[in-house]
Amino acid sequence: MKHFIAFFTLGMLLNGIVDAQETSTGVVSGNMSVLFQSYQEDSIIGAVVPPSKSGFNAYSNIIYTQGNFSSGFRYESYLNSVLGFPGRFKGSGIGYRYARWSDPEIGVDVTVGNFYETFGAGVLLRSYEERNLGLDNAMDGVRLLLSPIDGINVKMVYGKQRLDFDSRLINSDGIVRGVDVEVSLNDIIPALKDSKLKVIPGYSFVSRFQDGGNIVKDTLILELPENVAGWEYGTTVHYGMWKGGIGLTKKINDPSADNGYIYKEGEALMYYLTGNIKDLTFLFQRSTTDNMSFRSDRDLLLFDAPINNIPAITKPHTYNLAATLYPYATVINGESSFRGELYYRLKRGSKLGGKYGTKMNIVFATSYSLDTTHLSGVDGVVYGYQRNSWGLGDSLNVQDISFEIERKFSKTFKAKAMYMNLIFNTLATPVTTDYKGLVNANIYVLETQIRTNKRQSLRTEFQVLTTGKWRDVEGELIKQDKGDWATVVAEYTWSPHWFANITDQYNFGNPDEAKRVHYLFGSAGYVNGSHRLSIGYGKRREGIFCVGGVCRAVPASNGLEVTFTSSF
Repeated sequence: MKHFIAFFTLGMLLNGIVDAQETSTGVVSGNMSVLFQSYQEDSIIGAVVPPSKSGFNAYSNIIYTQGNFSSGFRYESYLNSVLGFPGRFKGSGIGYRYARWSDPEIGVDVTVGNFYETFGAGVLLRSYEERNLGLDNAMDGVRLLLSPIDGINVKMVYGKQRLDFDSRLINSDGIVRGVDVEVSLNDIIPALKDSKLKVIPGYSFVSRFQDGGNIVKDTLILELPENVAGWEYGTTVHYGMWKGGIGLTKKINDPSADNGYIYKEGEALMYYLTGNIKDLTFLFQRSTTDNMSFRSDRDLLLFDAPINNIPAITKPHTYNLAATLYPYATVINGESSFRGELYYRLKRGSKLGGKYGTKMNIVFATSYSLDTTHLSGVDGVVYGYQRNSWGLGDSLNVQDISFEIERKFSKTFKAKAMYMNLIFNTLATPVTTDYKGLVNANIYVLETQIRTNKRQSLRTEFQVLTTGKWRDVEGELIKQDKGDWATVVAEYTWSPHWFANITDQYNFGNPDEAKRVHYLFGSAGYVNGSHRLSIGYGKRREGIFCVGGVCRAVPASNGLEVTFTSSF
């Protein structure tokens, strides 16, 4: 608890100091976050107490800006890290630092030290941070951004990637080099200057250097490549309210722990179209990725040192049962997927739309295995398989169909309802060890918000998840996986400063009656501008937490949780 108090005090002091920092010498800004969690044993949900009996994650970014120059650092502290985050993160120190100079007038932007960068959609290179996952693959080196003439933007990066933290930044072994070029043809070609059609082609190249070596597979001794390169061609097209794009990515052979050290080349093809037709908005997206895992260290797994990121095809749900029980993670060794979305708004004042209008949307997303043929003999050992087409394979990874309708009924009451049908393959995304195969689930959600008084409101969520049935070893029909769930959320807000909420997640349909547990968690907090303090207590179930197709395992816990965030 003393670490939380120290960081809370530091945040208040920094906020008071920087209020008057905008002078001719520059501006100081930043933010900070603290997460403290205590643990107590709970044998019913499988919660264990670590030796430290508590976890503490904290960081603070301090940024100085003067004219075209800026610099900053991030101070981090893991004493010890909260369960579910990388346990090897430990100690306190500087985990991110940089200096940057940019001049838009001459089209030059230079960064030395740490930075984040994305080429295109990130299929070839995406350096980013997702703190809730404990993922941070920040580059450490040099980045150069150039705009030599109007319509041409060039990015060049050279450095290593963050891998670990032990009272200091620790980088992975590999060296990453890359260049990305984006061209606006409308700015380059005078005849297209005023055209409604905007065409923006792009090209990216990324390579990784890592000391090689040999690997023994069966009776073969194979040499590991030291330099692995990938490149991407893509084009984005705009026309009024319509937008589309296509990208083709290729990567040379990259034997790694992800693919079982095979020498097959990687490929990805992605394209999409989105637009508006009166009150209708739509999105069509299609992608096939084949052996596109790319890391700065070939021997690592999970979310350690990824060079690229392949986003999940499914909708990023926000409701508890839809988002946390069966979250889909991209199958990085290969999948073929499709996503379609339709959004429609019934006009205000119409018979169906009501006084304030009504919003509706339907989303369909599915992912399958690749259409492949497994090779045999020496070819099978070296290359593993061959892909027959860009089409769908035989094995379903996930199918997610959801429908939402939202309506404001009066100045004090509005509601949203959602229905979701989910078919989820736990062999493709192993979110559970108790059940292997397809889970068929239906999820129903009703969310309401009532303004009870001036600046006061009550928001509620009622959620139910039901699953299909399967036959156990004795032939009896029982619910799939952990069976049926229900969640109730109630949150009361006294604007602009206070809030309180309670959440109860109940596994009422678990085949094991001893595990039909209420996961009850309550919290309250105070908000003042950009500062937020929250204190909560209760049970968290074991599961998988995902963001953007990347997941981490979260152990069951029972105890106190304190969070504080601030920006200044």
